[in-house]
This record gives sequence, C-alpha cells and structure tokens, in this order.
Amino acid sequence: MGKIIDGFNFLSKLNFGRVANATKVVSSFYISKWAGSAIQWGEPISISFEPTTACNLGCPECPSGLKQFTRATGNLKSEFFRSTIDQLKNKLSYLTFYFQGEPYINPQFLEMVRYASGNGIYTATSTNAHFLDDGNSRKTIEAGLDRLIISIDGTTQDIYESYRVNGNLEKVIEGTKNILKWKKKLKSKTPHVIFQFLVVKPNEHQINEVQKLAKELGVNEVKLKTAQVYDYENGNELIPTIDKYSRYRKEEGGKYTIKNSLENHCWKLWHSCVFTWDGRVVPCCFDKDAKHRLGDLKVNSFSEIWHGKQYQQFRESLLRTRSEIDICKNCSEGTKVWA
Repeated sequence: MGKIIDGFNFLSKLNFGRVANATKVVSSFYISKWAGSAIQWGEPISISFEPTTACNLGCPECPSGLKQFTRATGNLKSEFFRSTIDQLKNKLSYLTFYFQGEPYINPQFLEMVRYASGNGIYTATSTNAHFLDDGNSRKTIEAGLDRLIISIDGTTQDIYESYRVNGNLEKVIEGTKNILKWKKKLKSKTPHVIFQFLVVKPNEHQINEVQKLAKELGVNEVKLKTAQVYDYENGNELIPTIDKYSRYRKEEGGKYTIKNSLENHCWKLWHSCVFTWDGRVVPCCFDKDAKHRLGDLKVNSFSEIWHGKQYQQFRESLLRTRSEIDICKNCSEGTKVWA
C-alpha cells in the first residue's frame, strides 16, 4: 500500500509542462542512441542537489566519510538553492537532496525542502538517521519531504558499524521511530520511509533480519542495494558471496569484472545531473569528487550549461566510447542496482 500511495503522490505533482519536458527528454535520448549523435531537446526530469559535503560517519568507499575530497567542501546556501530552483521548477519533477555528506548537518536543509515542496516538486533525501531527533523529525514532516531513505546496513551494532564506521544503530532505530511517530501524529502520508540496506559480504546474512525489523517498526519499504567498490579487480572484502547482490563477476583467472557490458549510452546524461553545494554541475553521482565539471551555476544559467558545448561534448564522447571516461568504467548503468 505504501508504494501505491507514494506513486500516486509523485503523479499528483506532474503537470503539462513536466510531462511535456519528460517526453522531450525520452525522445532525445532514444534518437541520440539511434543516430549516434547527442541531441537534447528537454531539461532534466530529475536532479541531485548536494546539501553538504560533511558527514559524521567514516564509511569505506565514501570520500566524504574518509575526508578524501580534493574539491572544496562546505554547505549549500538557501538563497543560492532558491535561485537555482526558480530556473528549473516548471519542468523539474524529482529533486534528491543528496550527493555526498549527511544532509541534516546543513542547518538550512529543511528550509530548502520546504521551498522545493512548495513549488510542487517531489523531494527525496538519504540519511544515516543520526540527526533525526524529535524536533528534526517533526520539522521533516512539516517541510513536506516526500521520500526519506534511511541507510541501515546491519541489524546488530557490530555488523552495522563494520560499514557505517562510527555509527550507532540505536540512533538509527530511534530516528526511524521519531519520523514514523510524527508522520502519524500529523496525519501525513509523507514521507515514504525506506530502509536502504547496502548488501556487502559482512552483512549479507542479515537480509531477512532487516526486513523483519522494518516490518516491526512500520517502515514502508526495504530496498536491498548492490555495492559499488573501487578496487574490485583482485577481489574486495566487501563483495558479497551471494551472486545476485554483487555488481561484479569472478572470472576463471581469479580476476573480477563488472557484470554489465558498459554499452556506449547513458540515460543519466539525458534525464538528470548533479549540483555540488557550491554550484558546480557534474554529470552524475559517480563523479564524487566533481572532476568532470560541465559548468558553474554561479557563472551561467542552468539552461546555458545543460545545452552548452561542454555538456554536449561529454554526451558525444560517451556515445563514441565510455571506456575513455574514468567514472564510466565502474558504472551501474545496465547493472542491477536494486536486488
């Protein structure tokens, strides 16, 4: 029932302008694939906006948690966020408040959620739930957030902390309870609350337990996510032993390869993009350190960037061969991300 309500909620936010834009984007993508040349008639259907680069945890495989950024770090400012959303709001359908970092660390985060929600945009975020105290939980419901993804990668403290380094499982459960309590008290249908369980070798035996925990708490949905790891060729301690939860395949010689065929196209480059906290536009969430900067929102309008020469050249290069683009070599495009 929760998925159905969430689906109707998303559909209720669509209007003629957003549907017409989505039609242009889909048409552009398939014609570009067929022609082998980048065509873009629409604007993004979905974007990710980075509230902050800061995080309270130290997860492996995460530059935020490991403090390994070479780019500038900081918090997204509400005024800049509003001015950017004003450029996009008539055609934008889906907004994710996440790239790197823990969104709730930004003190203006929920203010920005409220602004986007007030403009009829479907809003989502991903959190480690350590900041979902009673006050923040109530404010989250009141801000109008549509989807809340809670990362919970273990059902016991030792397993949870093996990936979510410095994390506290009790805080995650307490935060979940707070959100669900205020959702009920305020008689709100949103947010759609999801437990996201990143399946890695240390926690793969707890899949049934996380589903049971979600049911006991009243969480709407559990999503089992396959893990991207950086150094996978010679194996990695995080790669699951259960094949369906792994993005990688062990070859006869003992080396690992990514399962998908890495075809020379990418839906993300046509329907979405990522904005860093300081206004850099990057192609997708795999560019965690924002090395492929396709524009700066503090210098140019988004439309100028999206339809500009640099963006088109990046799309063209991918249509030729994605093997020459570093972030595309370990990409989930064509891979089963959700098991």
